[in-house]
Amino acid sequence: MSDATRYAVVGNPIGHSLSPAIHTRFAEQTGEAVRYERIEAPLEGFEQRVRAFFSEGGGGLNVTVPFKQQAWALADDHTQRAAGAGAVNTLWQDERGRLQGDNTDGAGLVRDLMVNNDVELAGARVLVLGAGGAVRGVLTPLLDAGPEQVVIANRTIEKAHELCRLFADQGSLDASTFEALKGPFDVIINGTSASLQGELPPLADTLVGNNTVCYDMMYGSETTAFNAWAGARGAAKTLDGLGMLVEQAAESFLIWRGIRPDTGPVIAALRNG
Repeated sequence: MSDATRYAVVGNPIGHSLSPAIHTRFAEQTGEAVRYERIEAPLEGFEQRVRAFFSEGGGGLNVTVPFKQQAWALADDHTQRAAGAGAVNTLWQDERGRLQGDNTDGAGLVRDLMVNNDVELAGARVLVLGAGGAVRGVLTPLLDAGPEQVVIANRTIEKAHELCRLFADQGSLDASTFEALKGPFDVIINGTSASLQGELPPLADTLVGNNTVCYDMMYGSETTAFNAWAGARGAAKTLDGLGMLVEQAAESFLIWRGIRPDTGPVIAALRNG
């Protein structure tokens, strides 16, 4: 595939990234001439790596931690969902050579919930745990799905209030401390990374009802602490973020190549691999 268009994921560290495996499967499935690799950019050298990549004919970049805000600042133009997120995870150049920035994380989350797992978000009462960049990055597509209410709970309520102000014109948003939450909720989304370290916010058992779907945006080889907590309290479904990872990648692939891969077999292969 010497004539394949080059794509990559850039981050630091980057060795753990599943993106090359995902996009390679997408390319095989669709017959697209794509070569996808990892780029570890120095913490002070992100812009130089991006400029060099596109000057050498690169087709597009995915961006992961800690560079999503820098990617936002670097992009000449932003999609609406990137503008709301304040972060960019997908870069490409338009026909004028202007750098375009999008954020596909929220679309990946919503698609994994609604399409892959038949979770109804329209009219739902949704609780989101955390108020950091991962949560801000998904709020626009989440609110676009039409939930009745989204409550953002965070240790420092000021951060939750800030997100409510930023997205006030997009839907019904409320801020809360963990202790003040009143359940049950239809959907609970964990947007903190604490559960990968076995830690949880102080959550009341009553937040989970018999029909509650619990979704951890993180994923690992073992059940996350949040999903273990949810399962022990009788949640109807517990889901992790592997599907979101594949779906946000598919959204990037669609932007770059104009074709949406079938994500189901890729999610299954990664889950079983």
